[in-house]
Amino acid sequence: MSKFLIAAVFLASLTPLAQARDTVLNIPLADVLAMPEAQGKLDGSVKFFLAGQQTPKVIKTFSSDVSNPKTNGFGKTDEFGCKWAALSALIAFQKSAKREGANAVVDLVSYYKKNETKSDTTFECHAGAMIIGVALKGTYATVGE
Repeated sequence: MSKFLIAAVFLASLTPLAQARDTVLNIPLADVLAMPEAQGKLDGSVKFFLAGQQTPKVIKTFSSDVSNPKTNGFGKTDEFGCKWAALSALIAFQKSAKREGANAVVDLVSYYKKNETKSDTTFECHAGAMIIGVALKGTYATVGE
């Protein structure tokens, strides 16, 4: 067996180890909303409420939707990458809510691999060796003040 073939087999055996990490973090939604980066991107016209969180009276519900953004983990802490991915999800929800005529996204749940995880304060994020991702599912709604 040539040295090249031995080296190739060795390197190929390391690849699954490098990509196998799946660290689960539970991040407070309030931390994402308070990010300086959120201030220019979330305009306040759409409010976000996790499932179980107290909401204003729901006047009308629209469709449900899922947002599943990912970010490159290179040069980012897992926590910052999770917040960044979640902010991307909220921006997408805001855009779609406006298109539907909604002023809120209610009953937000983590939806990783289509498994719902509910919390009234946090969402679930998965950080791998190179990719960090958040999957959120929510319902567009019109809520009272």
